[in-house]
Amino acid sequence: MFKNLFAKRKKNPYGWFGNYSSWKEVAAETDGYDTGVILERTKNAILKVKNGEAVYERDSVVFDKKEYPFPLITFLLNSANQKKEPLHVLDFGGSLGSTYYQIKEFLTPGVCASWNVVEQEHYVECGNQYFKDGILAFHSSIDACLADKKIDLVVLSGSVQYLEKPHDFLQELSAYNFRFLLFDRTAFHYGEEDRLTLQKVPPEIYPASYPSWFFNEKNFLNHFSEQYNNIAEFTSYVKGEETMLIDGVQSGYDKGFYLINRSADA
Repeated sequence: MFKNLFAKRKKNPYGWFGNYSSWKEVAAETDGYDTGVILERTKNAILKVKNGEAVYERDSVVFDKKEYPFPLITFLLNSANQKKEPLHVLDFGGSLGSTYYQIKEFLTPGVCASWNVVEQEHYVECGNQYFKDGILAFHSSIDACLADKKIDLVVLSGSVQYLEKPHDFLQELSAYNFRFLLFDRTAFHYGEEDRLTLQKVPPEIYPASYPSWFFNEKNFLNHFSEQYNNIAEFTSYVKGEETMLIDGVQSGYDKGFYLINRSADA
């Protein structure tokens, strides 16, 4: 009986697989994450949240009970308290405002002045059409966002591992000299080098597959070690992401970090 259960788990066709040598190699086997079906499902799910027909959305799936990312909320409030003014937040890879709607009741006027999602162009067009309000806005790049707002805190939740050149991006992010950085739901593994995998998404979420990195934690944080203090570390609030299977073996984990710039003028 137990042998059969284990066999079924090992044969699960969804999750993270492989150890690829290049983005091009794994991308040749994927559908990508810029397909129209993902955007449409996400839009419909978040519209339900916006219109009060659902309380919470994550990865295009709606829920009737909300899960709160309490570390993110805690450090958001702490950042506003340190600044003594409401924050201008940049949410990198924030879809159509998933996190914004998830924690909206905490984004009081004394905490959040604006919530700015940076996303792919088709998400930006959809977001500005259906979801933009007096607080929430959408931009196609960090620079486009900065042309409109002076950002205090950057939220990166489950986004960096889907970039083709994540370390180039992390170096650029450090150079912006933002005051607060908050990484959440970021994938790591126990190896000495980063591992590039193929992620296959269960069809009940949406039919897709794409490249997905698992980082070496030390190398990831080295981008910020000279400039930022690592104030806190925390595991993912999403059940099942504390430990993650690669090729059916427990090899990875989701984790977050709260970093504060050492410069008082940031």
